[in-house]
Amino acid sequence: MKHSYYKIYKPYGYLSQFVNHQNKRRNKKLLNELYNFTDNVMAVGRLDEKSEGLLLLTTDGKFSNYITSSKIEKEYHVMVDGIITNEAIRALQNGIEISVDGKPYKSKPCKAEILIDTSHIIDRFVRDEKHGPTSWLSITLTEGKFRQVRKMTAKAGFPTLRLVRIRIGDYKLEAMIPASVLEIQS
Repeated sequence: MKHSYYKIYKPYGYLSQFVNHQNKRRNKKLLNELYNFTDNVMAVGRLDEKSEGLLLLTTDGKFSNYITSSKIEKEYHVMVDGIITNEAIRALQNGIEISVDGKPYKSKPCKAEILIDTSHIIDRFVRDEKHGPTSWLSITLTEGKFRQVRKMTAKAGFPTLRLVRIRIGDYKLEAMIPASVLEIQS
């Protein structure tokens, strides 16, 4: 069987799924609204509804397991509330205690740095400047717990306002725009 592989720019406000099984969330936007995907395609990992950026899709379970493994880095560019401090960056780099499934969990050490150039990030209104300054950082993880980046920045004292995944291993968002889909060769 020949497998299918896609690289998409998941827009803000979409769920990383194709079928909505939840009665209370009927009006949610799903990935199948973006493109005519092949049958049995699944998201490789997830981005929550309020997150955006690179998402890989495939029909290949082995590929999916490999990409979601700790061997593969995932890089996020994150807008946070306030001007991030070097102390907060160090705390993120060293691993920070968050809650996973209601239990304390210390995130693995990761790459974190202040992001100066955000020219590659598509503008989207997040909030009015009168609500205070914001800053951007780059966080690169080799794990992906539920809402991990958001929990980490909040714990460091700088809640996430916007989250854009720009890289998964060697796959990059590059010049894609929200809602665009590219078929890729494995």
